[in-house]
Amino acid sequence: MNILDIIEKKRDKKELSKEEIEYFIKGYTNNDIADYQAAALVMAIFLNGMTKQETTELTLAMAHSGEILDLSKLNEIIVDKHSTGGVGDKVSLILLPLVASLGVPVAKMSGRGLGFTGGTVDKLESIPGYRTDIDMNTFVENVEKIGISMISQTLNLAPADKKIYALRDSISCVESIPLIASSIMSKKIASGAEKIVLDVTVGNGAFMKDVESATNLANEMIEIGKLAKRETICILTNMDEPLGYSVGNNLEVIEAIKFLNGNMPEDLKDVVLELGAYMIKLAGLGDNIEDNKKKMLENINNGKAFNKFLELIKNQGGDTSYIENVEKFDKVKYILPIYATDNGYISQINAKEVGKLACDLGAGRIKKDDKINYSVGIILNKKVSNKVIKDEILGYVHANDEEKAKSTAQKLKEIIKIDQEEPKKLETIIKVIQ
Repeated sequence: MNILDIIEKKRDKKELSKEEIEYFIKGYTNNDIADYQAAALVMAIFLNGMTKQETTELTLAMAHSGEILDLSKLNEIIVDKHSTGGVGDKVSLILLPLVASLGVPVAKMSGRGLGFTGGTVDKLESIPGYRTDIDMNTFVENVEKIGISMISQTLNLAPADKKIYALRDSISCVESIPLIASSIMSKKIASGAEKIVLDVTVGNGAFMKDVESATNLANEMIEIGKLAKRETICILTNMDEPLGYSVGNNLEVIEAIKFLNGNMPEDLKDVVLELGAYMIKLAGLGDNIEDNKKKMLENINNGKAFNKFLELIKNQGGDTSYIENVEKFDKVKYILPIYATDNGYISQINAKEVGKLACDLGAGRIKKDDKINYSVGIILNKKVSNKVIKDEILGYVHANDEEKAKSTAQKLKEIIKIDQEEPKKLETIIKVIQ
């Protein structure tokens, strides 16, 4: 077997065998296959696609290219949650303590943000003292002790995926359904999940721009889940406007804390309850989705969800006084209002453009080694379909550089579109695929 034969086979639209896929993944991970050869195969996959069986074999080969986290000692059904990314997405910060408070064990390894999409690890690290870099034994012990642990990806999980992802990026082969699906699912399988709930975001602030492509991706991941014996449910959610009102690390943590204390923006509430209801179902703790949502709301109202968040932060070295008094978080030097330019209705708030502006302020990374400024970002006061009057404040820019604050406020005025006719409110939950 050699890589040239494998490239030729896929170039000619033939199906690769399990052994050929494993040979490629092992060889590329060990540097026995050159980048230019891997690029040729990836391009052939991008152009000619893969069968469901090929995609599953690719997923499993990538999952087993590094360490696999064994969570069997917990003797519980482990349900993992993953989002395909977005702007203002603080769902994990809210959802995971909430479901943990209802008895769903949470062993969550999250990533950092890159580009206009934020990362859960950066948000957690904006809480003074919170440690995301704990070892695997402590990680599992935390889940045994308090039912939840949230850390960064410290294990060498799916190293083949890291290499192939970087390669896809460099040769414009990112937007391939089999390659995206295998990338996501390989990491979930390697991180020990038995059942998986996926938030597949759709819209200008998401990877998938339209419902058709998002549905295709969801179906592909569900099929991989079936063949890999991992029950998977995909929920398509809207990412045409930022989720909730805050974009930026501290600002999103503060919004999450307020949510757990009962101040719940409607779109964020819809996403949290929908994902959580299915996590509870997959964990075997309730088959009725609407009943599961009621249980979640009950644990927000009685304070159990917030107390579980406090317990998580304290258990991993975080200063809980910041959680109990959000005024303690670092403040920026400049907070500039954004004024409405006209009377009417908000017709569009382009999530991707808002995310890019927050990133430019320092809330995100352009390159992996960029340093994050935890306190900067954008807070919006309005959602699409809300009525506005001229000179009303639509939101605030939080910045440490006066010129950047001014230019961001000006750009936001252009991004937030106002029309005379009332538009339709954006639907948050687009569909559930299982």
